[in-house]
Formats: sequence, structure tokens, C-alpha cells
Amino acid sequence: MRDETLDKRRALAADPNLPRWVCQNCRHHLCIVGVDSYADKFSTDSASRYGMQGSSVHGASSVSGSTRMDHSYVVLPKQRSPTQGVPPRPRVGSVQTDNNQPGKAMEESFVMVPPPAASLYKCESGTDGVASQSTSTGAGPNNPSQPNNSGFHSTITVLKRAFEIASSQTQVEQPLCLECMRVLSDKLDKEVEDVNRDIKAYEACLQRLEGETREVLSEADFLREKLKIEEEERRLEAAIEETEKQCAEVNSQLKDLEVKSQRFNELEERYWHEFNNFQFQLTSHQEERDAILAKIEVSQAHLELLKRTNVLNDAFPIWHDGEFGTINNFRLGRLPKIPVEWDEINAAWGQACLLLHTMAQYFQPKFSYRIKIVPMGSYPRIVDTNNNTYELFGPVNLFWSTRYDKAMTLFLNCLKDFADFANSKDQENNIPADKCFKLPYKIENDKVESYTITQSFNKQENWTKALKYTLCNLKWALYWFVGSTNFQPLSAMVSSHSEFPSMSS
Repeated sequence: MRDETLDKRRALAADPNLPRWVCQNCRHHLCIVGVDSYADKFSTDSASRYGMQGSSVHGASSVSGSTRMDHSYVVLPKQRSPTQGVPPRPRVGSVQTDNNQPGKAMEESFVMVPPPAASLYKCESGTDGVASQSTSTGAGPNNPSQPNNSGFHSTITVLKRAFEIASSQTQVEQPLCLECMRVLSDKLDKEVEDVNRDIKAYEACLQRLEGETREVLSEADFLREKLKIEEEERRLEAAIEETEKQCAEVNSQLKDLEVKSQRFNELEERYWHEFNNFQFQLTSHQEERDAILAKIEVSQAHLELLKRTNVLNDAFPIWHDGEFGTINNFRLGRLPKIPVEWDEINAAWGQACLLLHTMAQYFQPKFSYRIKIVPMGSYPRIVDTNNNTYELFGPVNLFWSTRYDKAMTLFLNCLKDFADFANSKDQENNIPADKCFKLPYKIENDKVESYTITQSFNKQENWTKALKYTLCNLKWALYWFVGSTNFQPLSAMVSSHSEFPSMSS
């Protein structure tokens, strides 16, 4: 029988037509979990009695209550007594109890509804169920036409209306679950305690104030005090006006200062912009200046290097290789034990002719270049004053080399003429006579010192020695030329003179 009742309750709870309530505080669903004796028959002498339980879904304890209801009121769950700090609910109407009706008296836990509103709790049709407290229906316990759940639906309607009335009267949204009701009750208790404490404090202050003695002023004293207070009031008003004037002046000065401050800020900002621009330009100019100074230093270093560089000496290095004089590493001369190819001798003569021709061309027209040298690589030629051309390249026969000997003699005479020009040039520059240019080896006609430069009927050793001395004289002429034309200081000539004794040996 119990299982059937539970099944009926579940089926009733699942009815979509039934209202579903939510706790207004925790927002959990409230549901009707059961109705006690919902199929009981109505009695004509007493009202129907329903037992209902409302709980939150999370399993709070149920709030149950049942009492006999008249058609003019609805019973709410029993509230706490006023002694616990909860004020009683305000009553809306009066209650007339029936002395003949048994049951306990109505307590402070109900809401009274005027008689016209009692019709709201009656069922409008027979299909919806019977009214909760009707004396005119005449339905009895054994009336088979009354449905079993009509009382439940009417109770739900009454409960819904009761929730609305409770919400409007208590200013707390209904319904609430038991846990939320407890929290709300505790909160209200605390507020009541605070109010009671304030009331006690106010009462204590009131008692103390009532217990103090008061001195009543006479009319004359009152007038004097009044005049004094009025005078003080006028003085304070004058002080207030003066203060307001000062405040206005201060505000005006403050506005002027704000304008000046704003202008000063603008000037400061413009100053810093100009300062930054100037600083940037100054840094740029300094960097540019440093770059130019660095370039100048590099250029000066390069210039000094170029000044110390002997271009002709680098282009025509004259040295010696044992018994041979060399120019650009080409040996000039021949020995019986060391036969030198004519191609190498011709190349050496070509380099010597090109060097002497370059130095002679540089000083024209001051230098009377009577004997012309025609450098043509390894096939140089020399033109005398009569425009006769002689070849200065071999091979030639040892016993028949007249033209070759004439060309070498003309080269030697041209070198002597250039040395005489260099000596006269130093004299013009007021150089002391002992420091004027002189060839280290004397040249006379076809001889250098005591060695003839011709090849015909001459020993190869003597011819090679004469050619070596000729290259030494040419090197001295080269050093003078470099010193005179700012290619190299004149001190380079003196430092290089130490090389020649080894060549002469």
C-alpha cells in the first residue's frame, strides 16, 4: 500500500500542469513531495485537512503545518515567537472563531484575507475539485462524484496565493526553503538585537538628559545674549565677505598663475625641442668634423707615404749581382764563365734608356737634350746631334760592333750632360759646392773611370765593369732627380751612397 502511495505521489509531482516553485534565495527548486490523506472524504461538519511538505531539492528539512482553515484566511507555516527577536506579522483583517468548532486557536503565523478575496480559494467548476471550506455543497465522506485529487489542486492554488500574500506583507520573496529561512531568521534576529541595543542607548541618553538641571535665562539676559549672538553673526558675515573677496582675488591670481604656468610650460617644451635639435645638429657636425679630421689624417699619412715613396726607384731598381750591374733584375754585361743572353742585355739597356729619357724629358726645355734617346723596349735607339740613329741592342760581333759601340758612347755622353745640368741646378739653388751633385765615377768620352764602354777589341771583364759603373752613375742621377722633384728627400741620396762601394768593389 505504501508503494502505491509513493507511485501516486511521483506521478502527481510529474504533472506538468502543477506549479513549480523555486527558492528565491538559493534558486533551488521546491517540490511537493506528498499530501497526507489527499483522498480523504470531505466532512460536512469540519474542513478538509491536508498535510503538505515543502523542501528544497538539495535535501533540506521539510516545513509542515496543518490547521483548520476558515474561508476567510490561509494558514502559513508557523513562525518563531516574538520573544526570539522576530517581529509579528501585520494583520490585515479580523478573525471570528467558531466556538463550536474544535481545534487550537489561531496564532501569529497566519495572514488574514478580507471576505471578498475568499472566493479566490474556491474552485470555479466541479472538475477542478471542491472548495476547501464550503458549507453549501453538502458533499459527504461517501460522495462518489468527488475526484480524489481535487482537494490537492485547490490546496496548491491556495498555497500559491498564500506565497503571494506573504511576499507582499513581509517584503521577502516567497517561497523560501528551510535553510534560507533559517539564514534569514538569524539575520533578522541580529538586526533586531542591533535595534534593541540602539533603543537602550537612546533611552539612556534620554534619561541622562532629563536628569540634568536646566538654567532658565531671564528676559533681559536672553535679549543680551541675543544681541551678542547677532553681533557675532554680523561680524562673522563681514569676515565671510572679506574672506570671499580674498578668495576671489586668490582665484584670479591663481588663474593668472595658471596661464603663466601654461605659457612657461610651452616655452620650456619649445626650448627643450630646440635644445634637442641643436644637440642633434651639434652631434652631427662633430661627427662630420671627426670624420673629416680622420680623413685628413689618413690623407696626410698617405701623402707622407707618397712623399717618401721613390716611384722611379721602385720602377727602375738598380743594384748589382756579383760582377754584374742590374736594373729590374736584368744583368748588363758578359763574362767568359757566365755568358749572359743578349735578350737579357737588351732588356737591361731598354730599362736604362727609358729611365734616362724620363728624367731628361722632365727638365725640358731647361735641359738641352741634344742627344735623343728613343726607348723602344728591348730595342732602344739613340740619335746623335746630326740625327744619325744607332741601335743599342744585340747580338753583335765581338770584332765588328761599331754602331753598337757608338750607341753606348752616346748614352754615356747623354748621362754626363744630365749630370752637368744637375750640378748647375744645385748651384742655382745656392747649395754649397762640396754638396752639389757629382757623379761617383768620372765619365770622359767612352770611358767610365779607366774602363772603356766599347766592346770591340775589349775584354768582357772590362766591358762588364764599365757597364756596372754606368748603372751606378745612373742611380745617383736618379736619386738627385727624386730629391729635386719632391719625390724623396735629398737625405735619401746620402743614405743610399753606402751601397755603391760594394758595387765598385
